[in-house]
Amino acid sequence: MKIIGMKKIFTKRTLNILLISFTFYALPSQAWWFFSVNTGATTTDTSPVNDKTHNEWLKKRFSKQHQQLIPVVAVADMFLTCNKTRKIDKADYELSFLINKMDKNTLAEKLSSCLGDDTMQSDVALNFGLLGCFHAQLAHLDKAEKEQKMTLVKQAVSSLSHEERKKSFTQCVTEQSIHYLK
Repeated sequence: MKIIGMKKIFTKRTLNILLISFTFYALPSQAWWFFSVNTGATTTDTSPVNDKTHNEWLKKRFSKQHQQLIPVVAVADMFLTCNKTRKIDKADYELSFLINKMDKNTLAEKLSSCLGDDTMQSDVALNFGLLGCFHAQLAHLDKAEKEQKMTLVKQAVSSLSHEERKKSFTQCVTEQSIHYLK
């Protein structure tokens, strides 16, 4: 019984740490702009001003939910790519399922298991997160175009410093989580 209780405490602490970390680094970055330009990762909406206004309204209206959703989205992005790379869990999860349906403690445990000796703050986890976030942003593309864009993303990720990648991931997750408020 004590081991189960420790796992729950660990995963709650982990999610709280992620929330604090991502909130602290939730600043626009040049790296995010770099990714957007080089991967074509832009919105398809024809009225960016209205979309931006709508997103700001969503952030204000659902600020508490948005802040609670950010670490879940971050963990889901990391786990999605980690699991595809390391094949720890036999299931092939959809990101929306991980975010909307899976218990967040279960999700955190799955990520921890997938990462193994790597920590959630490691470069490996950060890279998994970035790739997962861009995987979601490029989901609307056909397979060949998506693979081409992901190759560019991987090249861009490898050329950025840890701080730039962290800022980019934070920005990506912050924007991505807005989608799940709609």
